[in-house]
Amino acid sequence: MPQDAVKPSADQIRLVLADVDGTLVTKDKILTPRAIRAVERLRERGILFTITSGRPPKGMKMVIDPLKISEPIAGFNGGMMVRPDFTVIEARTLPADTARKVIGIIRDHKADPWVYNGNDWIVSNADAAHVAREQWTVKFPPVVGNVEEKLDQVVKITGVSDDLDLMKRLEHDLQQALGDTASAALSQPYYVDVTNRDANKGGVVMTLERLLGIPAAQMVTLGDQPNDVLMFRKSGMSIAMGQASPEVQKQATYVSTSCEEEGFANGIEKYVLGDA
Repeated sequence: MPQDAVKPSADQIRLVLADVDGTLVTKDKILTPRAIRAVERLRERGILFTITSGRPPKGMKMVIDPLKISEPIAGFNGGMMVRPDFTVIEARTLPADTARKVIGIIRDHKADPWVYNGNDWIVSNADAAHVAREQWTVKFPPVVGNVEEKLDQVVKITGVSDDLDLMKRLEHDLQQALGDTASAALSQPYYVDVTNRDANKGGVVMTLERLLGIPAAQMVTLGDQPNDVLMFRKSGMSIAMGQASPEVQKQATYVSTSCEEEGFANGIEKYVLGDA
C-alpha cells in the first residue's frame, strides 16, 4: 500500500476483490466451506464481493456459482469484464502485431505460447506442460492448432514453462520489449501473462470504481502473485496470502496464512470483519 494512503476502517469497506488461484481456492482448486461462509458474512455486512483472475471468464464458473457472485467479474487479469452470466461488459485486446511479437519472444525463450482469442484457448500441443492441468482447472478444452493463425481478438497470451528461473527472465524481457504498449507479469511461477496495457489487476480496481461508483480507497484486495501487486497499490487495503513471495508480501497492508491454511477466510475474518 502506498505510504501516504489511508487504510479504510471496517465500516468504510464497501467491496472485496479477490484473486482466484492461490488465494480464493487451494492449490488443488478447492473452494472451502469456510471461504464460502466468509463471503456470505461479507454480504451480511453489506460488503460486495467479486473476483479477478488470469483465467478466462467461463473458467471461473466453479467459484461464481457457489459464491452467488452478482457483481462484474474480471477475467484475463482485466482483459475482459463480464457479468456473472458471461455477457461481456467490455474487453481490451492486444493488437495483432503486438501478439506476434509476444509469441516470438516466448518461443525465443523456449517457453510454450498459449493464445486466448475471444472465447478460444489455443495451444500448439495438447500434451505440453500444464495444458491438461489447465483444462481440469477451467473445465473446458483448448483448441489445438497454429497459435498465430487467429490474432484478431487476442485478450491474453501466456508463456508457459516449468523452468522457473527462465520464467523470471521471460517476464523481465517481455516487460523490456513491450514497454508501456502491453502488460506482462507472472500470474503463477510457471505462467507469464501478457495483456493489453490497460488490462491488469490495478486496472480492474479502477474499472470497478467506475462501474460500481465505489472509491478504490473503500476496496480490499487479496492475492498472492506479482500481478496482484498492481491491485494492492490501487486499493485502500490489501491482504497477501502467506505463501506469497517476500516481495509481494511487502506490498500488502496485511499478510494472512497460506491458501492451504484458509488464507482467504482468515484474511477476511481478521482484517475485514474484525474477528478476534
